[in-house]
Amino acid sequence: MTDTLVPPVSATGDRPAHRDPNVLRWLGAYTASMLGDSVYYIALSWAAVQAGTPAQAGVVMSVSALPRAVLMLGGGVLADRLGPRRVVIGSDAVRCAAVLAVAALLFLTGPGLWPLALLALLFGTVDAVFMPAVGALPARITGKGQLARVQGMRGLAIRCAGVAGAPLGGLGVALGGAPAAFALAGLLIAVSVPLLISVRLRPLPGDDAVGAPRATAWGDLAGGLRYIRGHRVLAPLMLAIALGDFGFVGPLNVGLTLLADRRGWGAAGMGWVLAGFGAGAGAASLLLAVRGRVPRAGLVAAWAILAGSVAIGALAYVPRLAGAVGVALLIGLLAGLSGVLCGALLQTRSDPAYLGRVTAVASVVSLGLAPLSMPFAAAAIGAFGLGPVFVASAAVCGLGGVVALCVPGLRHAELPR
Repeated sequence: MTDTLVPPVSATGDRPAHRDPNVLRWLGAYTASMLGDSVYYIALSWAAVQAGTPAQAGVVMSVSALPRAVLMLGGGVLADRLGPRRVVIGSDAVRCAAVLAVAALLFLTGPGLWPLALLALLFGTVDAVFMPAVGALPARITGKGQLARVQGMRGLAIRCAGVAGAPLGGLGVALGGAPAAFALAGLLIAVSVPLLISVRLRPLPGDDAVGAPRATAWGDLAGGLRYIRGHRVLAPLMLAIALGDFGFVGPLNVGLTLLADRRGWGAAGMGWVLAGFGAGAGAASLLLAVRGRVPRAGLVAAWAILAGSVAIGALAYVPRLAGAVGVALLIGLLAGLSGVLCGALLQTRSDPAYLGRVTAVASVVSLGLAPLSMPFAAAAIGAFGLGPVFVASAAVCGLGGVVALCVPGLRHAELPR
């Protein structure tokens, strides 16, 4: 049995993605799911603070990170074995049921740390399956020539969910406490399920093998890693993404907080800098969503990474808040552009049979390994100061651009027309 549960997309699937009802249904489902995620994290943090000490709340909030990092590669295998839409629908259904169950439990019994920790653990486990499957879906809902546009639309959905999710979560807490906020999160995630069921899929080479007998899961995982390692575009692209994220995550998380404190900008000033970054990243996503294709994508991504690394290094030396917001806007624009282009290249250069595993490896690099740089960045700032650490981080980030420029296969990589 294949993952195509309804008639496949016809040739009209190559129409512009922003005018394709099939893509728009997928985008609506993805946006609703991301909004639900944002509201869920607000509800979880509020309930954890109400139920325990700040340290206990921190533990609850971090519980989901471990299964997400450990199980992500297995999630990619599962997406390739069962088909990505089936996995995404199942993941959203499980997340919805779990969040609504905790909402009912908190409404009946009051806050408790153990239910919250179990919910966080389940959420992280399901995320490990959900994220690779989500990454493998775009190639099955539109033509290759529209994948850059779809990546831009996906980036806009993430930005919109981040902007709208916090006030929605806060509204839920204000109206009915954590139970109401959890209920709102569950309902938002529930909206995605019927929309995903209505999405039509394009038949891709190898789809007839979905669900068929094959090697063991370990064999599939090893095969996916060998496929990436031997690919002339994907292998250097993964290295460029890893270096870019390792150099980016520390300064834009721990470093920015310390910078705002030492400059006297306060929390409000840090918020403005983050808003500048978000606006820049959103503008890059909008550019790709409207334009649909950037010529010489590999080369443009390389130069965007290099220019962005220079801006990261400069951020530590900007004395005034207005200047820092402007630099953050530039960082967001360049990081957003390189991120969308790298995502589109991953989509278009991967064999469809390996898309789930390719997405899983990229997600592990960005969401599992890169955050490990934060404690090292904090320790280094304490030892050497903000400026040197920002410059060192910028150098690591810039190495990603150097890799992209030095490897011909990646430098000359193009997106389909």
